[in-house]
Amino acid sequence: MKIAILGYGRMGKEIEKIAISRGHEVLIKKDIEDAIDITLVDVAIEFSVPNSAFNNISNCIKNNVPVISGTTGWLDKYEDVVALCKKEKGGFIYASNFSLGVNIFFELNKQLAKMMRNLEDYNISMEEVHHTKKLDAPSGTAITIAAGIIENSSKENWTLDKNTSEENIPIVAKRIPDVPGTHTVLYASEVDAIQIKHTAHSRKGFALGAIVAAEWMLGKTGVFSMKDVLNIR
Repeated sequence: MKIAILGYGRMGKEIEKIAISRGHEVLIKKDIEDAIDITLVDVAIEFSVPNSAFNNISNCIKNNVPVISGTTGWLDKYEDVVALCKKEKGGFIYASNFSLGVNIFFELNKQLAKMMRNLEDYNISMEEVHHTKKLDAPSGTAITIAAGIIENSSKENWTLDKNTSEENIPIVAKRIPDVPGTHTVLYASEVDAIQIKHTAHSRKGFALGAIVAAEWMLGKTGVFSMKDVLNIR
């Protein structure tokens, strides 16, 4: 499989290592301002920055190259990408986190939210911790977790603040050097607490998931998610 890596930062370099170890060829390694011919590759893996993501993804779809994107902070244009993908009969997967463990965590989080929905004595809160070079806060993964709770509870939104109304989920975002990513959901009452937590030990899990998604995406058209890739029901 011939791959383009759009966004050649630390994650891009980790993706390159794993791609090569799995027998793939990385033809394009693009920094933000580089001009490229995307038609040279079979699939593109997009881990750039929010300001570049939409253009990168659109360029791939318009040139009939399936694209896997893990960039966060650009989702105000997500529906535009979905519409373009349908129009051009392209292939697209977005995930706030490609880790297998995180995607299992997403499903556990939804199930727990359903179980806790009517237990009013429990207050819910979230915390996410990442490295100091992460640009967005809260993380895209934290937003996905919060969305899973909102979908399955009486909560209406999330806020990046400890002091919030009962309708919202407070998220605390911390930035600490050399932390790949930790996400915690806490239900606390006066008598006890229930906590679920995912801790990434390195970026390897994110990068491997992106390669697995790219392998799965090859030859397909449509808009998919990691639930499709991993056959999580």
